[in-house]
Amino acid sequence: MDKFSFLEITACIGIFVILFLALFLLTVKTKHKLGNRLFAFFLIANAVDASKFLIHHVPENLINLEVFRWSFVYLVPASFYLYAMSVCYSNFQLKPKHFLHAIPFVAYNLNLVSGVYFENTAMKLDFIKNMNQMPITHFFQFLFELLFQVYFIASFLVIRKSRTVYLENYTNPNISVINALYKITILYYLLHFLVLLRWLVTFIIGMGEVRAWIVTLDGFSFLFCTCWYLFVALNNPEFFRGVNSNLKPIVDVVPKQKSSTLINDEKNKQIESLKDFMIKNEPYLDSSLTIQDLAEQVKMPVKDLSALINLYMNKHFFDFINEYRIEKAKEILKDSSQKDLTILEILYQVGFNSKSSFSTSFKKHTGKTPTEFRKSSF
Repeated sequence: MDKFSFLEITACIGIFVILFLALFLLTVKTKHKLGNRLFAFFLIANAVDASKFLIHHVPENLINLEVFRWSFVYLVPASFYLYAMSVCYSNFQLKPKHFLHAIPFVAYNLNLVSGVYFENTAMKLDFIKNMNQMPITHFFQFLFELLFQVYFIASFLVIRKSRTVYLENYTNPNISVINALYKITILYYLLHFLVLLRWLVTFIIGMGEVRAWIVTLDGFSFLFCTCWYLFVALNNPEFFRGVNSNLKPIVDVVPKQKSSTLINDEKNKQIESLKDFMIKNEPYLDSSLTIQDLAEQVKMPVKDLSALINLYMNKHFFDFINEYRIEKAKEILKDSSQKDLTILEILYQVGFNSKSSFSTSFKKHTGKTPTEFRKSSF
């Protein structure tokens, strides 16, 4: 099997998998329809672009369609950014202003109107043959690279902010969705460097053997990336949970407060009062507890409670609550009268909602797994 046959096979498999996943996302019944549709569109746009690995000759009557296919790459970075927004923020909605992201796609097609879409076959072929030497083509190539960098940097920032907000306001320790999205973003960003390498080799060396091998590697990477998407989707069924976009990191709400104000007696009293409340009332046993819920219970403004925990106690709300949950779990694990309780029963009892997140948090705080801790206690 030569590299061209290998490329075609990997492209076929990748396109099939990606379209199958897109079809599933478009048809599955879920409350996260917007996120599913945005991800499906992103996948379909990638599949359209990847079809280049299968195209060796374009019939004259399909030149317009093939040229239109080229323009789809201008929708990919924006669609990924909007998809990241839908994953990170549960209240994200598409608005008319979001369609402004399609301007580069429209501009590229307008550029082709006079050169391809409404010309005869000879003019089309001549335009395509010489377009790589045209300044306008170089401009659009530069524009795509600029858009890619801007959108993916924006995606990284959105993911980082949402993770911070999540840790400061929610207690559910399962943040695998945000972490998975972060990994997908890194993977897709790294994959893009193969495209840059292909462009560079084409510009310096031209259409030769080296470029052919890079294209083959690009095709294999596309298949790998597609399988990774599928793996993540299967392992994260709640891939569109999100946090409220109106929430902000505490450093944005209370800037410079920690560096300009020492922990005085009043703050110490508030901290001790909060700790006493946590021990006496055990609000952490509620697996869905948020900082808003706790603020209502301790009768303190949410902003003040968030500042107290995140700035003065130097802990995320996430870690603050889980410390009490772990201590409660340790008490149960050391209690011989409750030795018949399973680890699963204990983790639900203390406020966790998954075995993996409980084990991770428990080992982080104790250095042992729950099973190891129980054995060492008797």
